[in-house]
Amino acid sequence: MKKKITVIGLGYVGLPLARLFATKYAVVGFDLKKNRIDELKTGIDSTHEVDSKELTDVLVSENPQKGENGLFLSNDISDIKDSEIYIVTVPTPVDKNNHPDISALRKASETVGCVIEEGNIVIYESTVYPGATEEDCIPIIEKKSGLRFNSDFFAGYSPERINPGDKEHSVEKILKVTSGSTPEIAIEIDELYKSVISAGTHLAPSIKVAEAAKVIENSQRDINIAFVNELAKILNLMGIDTNDVLKAASTKWNFLNFKPGLVGGHCTGVDPYYLAQKAQEFGYHPEIILAGRRMNDSMGHYIASETVKMMLKNDLKIKGSEVLVLGFTFKENCPDVRNTKVIDVVRSLEDYSICVNVFDPWPNINEVRETYDINIINKTPFKKYEAVILAVSHKEFESINIKNLLTENGIIYDVKGVLNLEKNIKRL
Repeated sequence: MKKKITVIGLGYVGLPLARLFATKYAVVGFDLKKNRIDELKTGIDSTHEVDSKELTDVLVSENPQKGENGLFLSNDISDIKDSEIYIVTVPTPVDKNNHPDISALRKASETVGCVIEEGNIVIYESTVYPGATEEDCIPIIEKKSGLRFNSDFFAGYSPERINPGDKEHSVEKILKVTSGSTPEIAIEIDELYKSVISAGTHLAPSIKVAEAAKVIENSQRDINIAFVNELAKILNLMGIDTNDVLKAASTKWNFLNFKPGLVGGHCTGVDPYYLAQKAQEFGYHPEIILAGRRMNDSMGHYIASETVKMMLKNDLKIKGSEVLVLGFTFKENCPDVRNTKVIDVVRSLEDYSICVNVFDPWPNINEVRETYDINIINKTPFKKYEAVILAVSHKEFESINIKNLLTENGIIYDVKGVLNLEKNIKRL
């Protein structure tokens, strides 16, 4: 008989996964935030990862029994006690010093420890450094439950590959890496995911291999973007357009066509720090990984300083001037503001005593205020600005004539490289 599943953490990763499993299994979606549970029960997902029909089609009002299908939502731990598989999908960010913060992961492990029973399996999907599952999480479950790992209960790791805002590459269409704490459990976990992931699975030989695969996926991307960001700085000094250079270079069959820009979010801007910390624990200082991070973390200040230089060239005042930043989320067409690097642009502009306005129709303005202590607007502004920075290329911005938002001699800085080069327009 099919086993009952609990998914712990119903954010960008957990909700799509819980929804998918609920088409074939009895699933409890568990989240500590009552307002999140209440929202989802109405069929509304504020992350926009699961549309209303997809969600309501699987929602059930009563906790399903093993063998049934459907998604039951709860923030009550008693509702997850009869599950046999626990999948942890809580966030793993970095703190203000860029050190991995696995506090939510530890808390989730305590929750599992309170309900797990003999024969049960816990699977982690949250991004971690190699070894975290078995060295940091499993001991918490053992201590809380009194059960023995790989004797009474088992574990696995299957790294999430959710791309927020991407409707083409939904969870079932992305090949899933799986692993287990014993050969038999590894096969069982692989078969579980294979039953719902149409793209298929890849069974890694160990949990640590699967953990390492996740962090290097995004570390590799981070380093490649860092290279083109440095390239953009060099070409700018030479008066050469970066987009033109990349377009020409990409005609070679094996050229990797990455774009310069701000690197934030919950993966690419975070995962390298997880790998770096673990490397340092083994006495190795990762030079390339951290150099890439320093380059990408410098881009917010660079964009602000380049904007100010353009303003000075056009005889625009700096102190007390008004600049509009279009977009605040970490990427286009999604409401996710986690680790957005647009905030670095805003803070750097403010250091020049510039009055910064931010317009973004996607995120929750209260969340932005609470997280970053800034007020943003979600309706198109009608006033004039000395400068406009296109930081995120939301589809809503395509219909805006940005030049109509400028004062005389006002300038536009195009971070995303989507505007045609004209007088008073500069691209990264």
